[in-house]
Amino acid sequence: MTYKTKFGFGCMRLPIIDEKNPASINQDLFNEMVDIYMKKGFNYFDTSYAYHNGMSEIAIRKAVVERYPRKSFKICDKMPTWALTSDEDNDKFVNEMLERLGTDYFDVFLIHNINGPWLKNAKNANTFEYIKKMKENGTAHKIGISFHEKSELLKEVLEEYGDILDVVQLELNYLDWEDPSIESHKCYDLCVEHGLDVYVMEPLKGGVIVNPSDEIKNEFKDFNPDKSIASFAIRFCASLEHVKIVLSGMSKMDDLIDNCKTYENFEILTDEEGLFLENMAIKLKENLAVACSECGYCLDACPEMIPIQEYFNLYNTSKNQPESNIYKLYFDKLADEKVPASECTYCGTCLDYCTQQIDIPEELENVCKHFEEGFSPYQSFS
Repeated sequence: MTYKTKFGFGCMRLPIIDEKNPASINQDLFNEMVDIYMKKGFNYFDTSYAYHNGMSEIAIRKAVVERYPRKSFKICDKMPTWALTSDEDNDKFVNEMLERLGTDYFDVFLIHNINGPWLKNAKNANTFEYIKKMKENGTAHKIGISFHEKSELLKEVLEEYGDILDVVQLELNYLDWEDPSIESHKCYDLCVEHGLDVYVMEPLKGGVIVNPSDEIKNEFKDFNPDKSIASFAIRFCASLEHVKIVLSGMSKMDDLIDNCKTYENFEILTDEEGLFLENMAIKLKENLAVACSECGYCLDACPEMIPIQEYFNLYNTSKNQPESNIYKLYFDKLADEKVPASECTYCGTCLDYCTQQIDIPEELENVCKHFEEGFSPYQSFS
């Protein structure tokens, strides 16, 4: 395997036309991005039943399946584990996904986001046994799980099911590598121990890594003005021996071009660069209010439909870039136009869905305090 083959197109954050509607994928722009990606020799697309409210799979069908020979690309899809209620659901969802994609097999098929509660769903629906049969009958060429939890649960899952799996898709980046709430390093080591391929998601932690304070941006520029912040994060992941795929969610053409440049001229991360990233990780954490990757799973779970990730994004931005218009966005765009953060009822439903193990109700309370205490009625919003 060459490093170039590790570049996967993550289809969770495709370009959209209407920011308020995740299903409004800009198909023309996506088609154009796919053409460039494929022309340069890349061919791996990662999606899920849930991405873009189900439209990600359809967008891939239109951009890839209907426009390129089937053997020229690979597709990874994922079972909606949270929605499993019985054995029959396995067939129901798989058939729907195949229909949306317009194909008769998956190159990789994963049980999505295994955590404590959803592992129970998968066991009750016999989904591990089901995906084993998918591989046996050719519906899936490789099978595995995607995983956002700590190493203790992964160890339990791999001891029980590791012998039938090929792949574990992990959240892995230099910010989470030694983070005790994510344990990327420990999870990676467990996969290696069980002889499983590691596919990487969230190499930029949902954009957190590439949207730091100006001080951190300047440190990257001083260290190497010729490389983007994103390229360092991608190279950290792709340089790991047992990582076979690194997914990049790209909503802009510039993101695609930068990532292509990184892989076409790939350089293994040096020891000096590794030490630099360790230092940057410490500084990033110091400037981060909430370690949210903006995956959006919590919004789907919230009974009050609070746009949790949007509040956390503003909270982080206000810490890194304390400008007055951030408060205007909070009061005029979110708290007024959408459900206020103060509407949280502390029901805790979101906690099972959070891939970052964040105490969401507590952090929403902190968001309210931060913006309300930082706001002056005499403040200008110019």
